[in-house]
Amino acid sequence: MIEHFHLVATMAIIVGTIGLYSLDRFPIEAVSLAALGMLLVLFGAFPFTMEGGKPLPIEDMLAGFSSPALVTVLALLIVGQGLFATDALEGVTNRIGQFYGANPRLLIIMILATCGMTSAFLNNTPVVVIFIPVLASLAARFRLPPYQIFMPLSFITILGGMTTMIGSSTNLIAAGIASREGVNLGFFDITGMGVILAGAGAVYVLFVMPRIFTRERSQKRFEQESAGTQFLGEVVLLGESRYVGERARSGFFPVLTPMSLHALVRDEQVLLPPYDDGLTLQPGDRLQMTGTRKGFMDLLAKGEISLAAPPDGTAPSAERRVGAHYHLAEAVITPGSLFEGRTVRFSGIQQRFNIAIFGVRRKSRMARTPFSQLRFEAGDTLLIGGREDDLRAMRGNHDILLLEHSAESVPPRDKALLASGIFAAIVILSATGITPMVVNAVTGALLMILFGCLTLQQAARAFDRQIYLLVGASIAMATALQATGGAQLIAEGIVALGGGSSAWLMIVMLFVGVSILTNVLSNNAAVALFIPIGLSMARQIGAPPEAFAAAVIYAANCSFATPIGYQTNLMVMGPGHYSFGDFIRAGVPLIVLLTVVFALTAPWYYGL
Repeated sequence: MIEHFHLVATMAIIVGTIGLYSLDRFPIEAVSLAALGMLLVLFGAFPFTMEGGKPLPIEDMLAGFSSPALVTVLALLIVGQGLFATDALEGVTNRIGQFYGANPRLLIIMILATCGMTSAFLNNTPVVVIFIPVLASLAARFRLPPYQIFMPLSFITILGGMTTMIGSSTNLIAAGIASREGVNLGFFDITGMGVILAGAGAVYVLFVMPRIFTRERSQKRFEQESAGTQFLGEVVLLGESRYVGERARSGFFPVLTPMSLHALVRDEQVLLPPYDDGLTLQPGDRLQMTGTRKGFMDLLAKGEISLAAPPDGTAPSAERRVGAHYHLAEAVITPGSLFEGRTVRFSGIQQRFNIAIFGVRRKSRMARTPFSQLRFEAGDTLLIGGREDDLRAMRGNHDILLLEHSAESVPPRDKALLASGIFAAIVILSATGITPMVVNAVTGALLMILFGCLTLQQAARAFDRQIYLLVGASIAMATALQATGGAQLIAEGIVALGGGSSAWLMIVMLFVGVSILTNVLSNNAAVALFIPIGLSMARQIGAPPEAFAAAVIYAANCSFATPIGYQTNLMVMGPGHYSFGDFIRAGVPLIVLLTVVFALTAPWYYGL
């Protein structure tokens, strides 16, 4: 027992860690740190001697934190944040929405199907990099649940990647190892069975899997509440505003949609709807409007709201532009606040904190008075704007409570073209292989910050510590499993269970074993370990070795049950707000489906 101490302890740590991940009762960061700590104590306090008499270096256990795959994912998260921060994809989603707005779910299915077909000829990761921001923008536009979109994106690209030899790096590594064993696999040698498996999996991913995630999520509720609640605010029309000269139609101004005109203040007179059809908007008009936070954000980004407008009703002499450092946030007037009972104009909030008040939300009805004369009440939520430093200075104030989680940067849309160019360069260079993806991703993230597409603080917020610790701990577990012989023991156990029986049973058991292990180890480690074993099994029973090599490739691509199973799973984990258990619930049925399809069709396809 003592000689197998490290193996048994490693297996126990891995099984316990995966069990805690799946329970979702503890933060992923805490479980990952605990697993990593136990492994470091195990191999640090009780050194393990590998073959050749050398101890397992502790540095190898920590190699995951410098993994190129991890660095790539984290850098791409920053690049994606730059696209969002500049609204770079607004034009694309608007055009798509014009054609498919009546059936957005059909649009999502079409895009996902396109991703699957594209990933057969491009590496999966660049495909996901391209479509994550597109789908995120469409989800926001059509208010579709993100968790029903992003995991299908990752899974459909993995399925597409198993249909050709260049579909993923895993396939190429497998082909190289098989070639050294005397088995040559051509470009389309895995296409036939791969298409059958990918087709069956695609039906599940596109039509069944989105129904699995039906429970309400706190994150989803927060996003809907923050996006759907209405604020009352006021806009000063400048001479160059696109709204100047617009006429009322049927008593209203439809050009202002999605904002709703509450009242029009002109020459100290309050004009209420419905309006005469001859009434036109003029420079200096103050439009008292109701709208969502997103509506005010859009007006800010397009320069429709004057940041220099004084509360006395006069048009400002100069317009200040928003930038990456300018944020919208919400703040609440507290009970007993010195601002309670004061008007917007004379509250002193703007001057004291160097911010602008764009809107007020109140549970009770507000009188149709000029916005500047509105008196604050305890519990009012203010929509405020200011530079990040000015908002940060409001922390700790007892008269107005800043809701820091609500702070959001106003998109600097003048940087949208630049952000799109950086993103396009990353995709092209990565897809063509001119430079490594990790180099492209890190350089792109740096350029996003240097050219002002997003601030350093926004980039830091895009850094996902869950992914960072999850990958670091998972690679440490995989290293320990391979070094102690655990991975080899699992492989040999599969061969022993088959007992040299029929080729059909042996290839199915090989498929099951690899599909399980690929969700704990990396895909590349799974094929490196099992290709020689699979070929040996085929030769022992006189079966076609190409069939067993292909089975290892298909099974190694079945990395659906854990976020650490494949790089694209990690990439969608943040945008979809997934937990470890979500991948188990959605991924295990897909693995079972592919196993059943393979078991039923492999004897016919390979003549076993």
